[in-house]
Amino acid sequence: MMDSNQYLKKTAEAIPPKERETRCCNRFKMFLVALSLSFMCKGLGGVIMKSSITQIERRFDISSSISGLIDGGFEIGNLFVIVFVSYFGSKLHRPKIIGIGCFIMGTGSILTALPHFFMGYYRYSKETLTDPSENLTSSLSTCSLDQNLLLNRTSPEVVEKGTLHALSMIGPIIGFIQASLFAKIYVDIGYEDLSNIRITPKDSRWVGAWWLGFLVAGMLSIMSSIPFFFLPKNLDKSQNETSLDLLKTNEERTHMADVTNHGQNVSENISGFFQSLKCILTNPLYVILQCLSLMLASSHIGVITYVSKYIEQQYGYSTSEANILLGSLTLPTVATGIFIGGYIVKKFKLTLLGMAKLSFYTNVLAFIFQLLNFALICENRSVAGLTLTYDGNNPVASHINVPLSYCNSDCNCDQNHWEPVCGDNGITYMSPCLAGCKSSNGNKKSMVFYNCSCVEVTGVQNKNNSVTLGDCPRDSQCTKKFYIYSVVQVLNYFFSSLGSTPTVLLVFKTVQPELKSLAVGFHSLTIRALGGIPAPIYFGALIDRACMKWSTSSCGKQGSCRIYDSILYGNTFTGLTESLRFSALILFVVLISTMKKIYQGKDTKASENGRKDTNEANLESLNNDGYFVPSAKTDNETHM
Repeated sequence: MMDSNQYLKKTAEAIPPKERETRCCNRFKMFLVALSLSFMCKGLGGVIMKSSITQIERRFDISSSISGLIDGGFEIGNLFVIVFVSYFGSKLHRPKIIGIGCFIMGTGSILTALPHFFMGYYRYSKETLTDPSENLTSSLSTCSLDQNLLLNRTSPEVVEKGTLHALSMIGPIIGFIQASLFAKIYVDIGYEDLSNIRITPKDSRWVGAWWLGFLVAGMLSIMSSIPFFFLPKNLDKSQNETSLDLLKTNEERTHMADVTNHGQNVSENISGFFQSLKCILTNPLYVILQCLSLMLASSHIGVITYVSKYIEQQYGYSTSEANILLGSLTLPTVATGIFIGGYIVKKFKLTLLGMAKLSFYTNVLAFIFQLLNFALICENRSVAGLTLTYDGNNPVASHINVPLSYCNSDCNCDQNHWEPVCGDNGITYMSPCLAGCKSSNGNKKSMVFYNCSCVEVTGVQNKNNSVTLGDCPRDSQCTKKFYIYSVVQVLNYFFSSLGSTPTVLLVFKTVQPELKSLAVGFHSLTIRALGGIPAPIYFGALIDRACMKWSTSSCGKQGSCRIYDSILYGNTFTGLTESLRFSALILFVVLISTMKKIYQGKDTKASENGRKDTNEANLESLNNDGYFVPSAKTDNETHM
């Protein structure tokens, strides 16, 4: 009679090796496809929030700092579980954990859209009537001594990891394109007669169907979670091998269970967790990487959160146009940079020092290109009552409490009312009344106001002295700056993303292999807690300081910003971004210097032990798995 070991061996040999390999490969492919889909959905959900920031501000009458806090709410949810999942996740059913996470993320995205269904109709003007079908322009105020006509009514591993991150860029690309399409759709579609809406997507009060994006992202995320619940715990173990395990004798199974339970008790021990955490936090290279990654991530998060608003306010494009630009131009560049960065690392077999230098040089180039944005800031718009006097003849020192002019002082205008009109003289007026207009013709979007006294005094020869609904477009010089800005951003994002792959690889290659998951998890925790949450808030707070005209909410409080000081906005936005990046560059220098000192120390020890390795060889030395172990001794001191 054959014993159990012989039986198992014979049974295993009976299974064709090619069949076992094929089944294992198929499961891995399924996992990779499911993981890629979940990455895409995660990117899609994140971009939907970023690209909807401006519209959410307008819809709920909130400032940029408040919208930044809402945006950071996604990261707050991650903080409760990210480190523990990173540490204990390898000991649990990882596919199911990923599936549960995708389902929760999708549910949260759908819940984000719910406020739309509980709010009343969007009121973009004081003249919006109770019946949404009566959003007509006949109620717009003109210059009149009797202002009782104004109505205040309320309404109701390396390349594989470069590849996976590059593939995840598909989600943000789809997100920006989707957001662009939804931004063209009026927020209350299905509830309101769109033919009566007099504002256009380029109007500073326009709100698109932001909620549709969250619904789509949520449903896709829930769908992406389904495959994970049908995957085995171990992808590299075939079903036949699992069946063979069940044939082992009770004695063998009992012995293995004792060993496994002992290992789990040791690894899951809380003291072991904190000991491992202490190990990575006392690693100087890891700590420096944490700090510089935080600086870089904070600048990237702040930029991606408010870049759509920046393009809108700086160059006069609509939310839809800004989103389609970012989705079709910027993100493919980022994906390309990430992939090429991973390829370079593998192709040239870069060492830790080589990866650090690559990241440093690419970020220096990105920093230089970003500096060019200071020269691409447009001049402030010509707005009577904010940047010019109401008669349009002189600039004002401050946009606060600009006095009325003789051309509109007798019109009894509401200076808080925002219904921008563009004069024949190229100057924007905050309302037809403040432009001194006496009559009007047409309706809805094509309405024209005539006999505007404040336009007349500017010296324009046109006797009509008329204004049309909407802001005046930017001048040709600003348009040229936008084209240059687009090219600069492509180069900026390319070099930033080119250095991101080696930077990420450095995070887990500067610690022992067994601490890799914890190192990456704690790195993500730091970025989310100290970058993902506060960065949108302080970026938003500084952007708010550049606001020249605030809306007034239905309860009489400060609402969202209607127009910004372009120069102050540009200097603040670009200056804060560059400050964070410059701090990261300094830390890169410290990191490279520290690496050299550590390897030079190893070279000195090796020389004392009679070894003749050169310093350059030590700079390239890694352990067998390609990781740097700070506490490792020389081969003469310890031989495994």
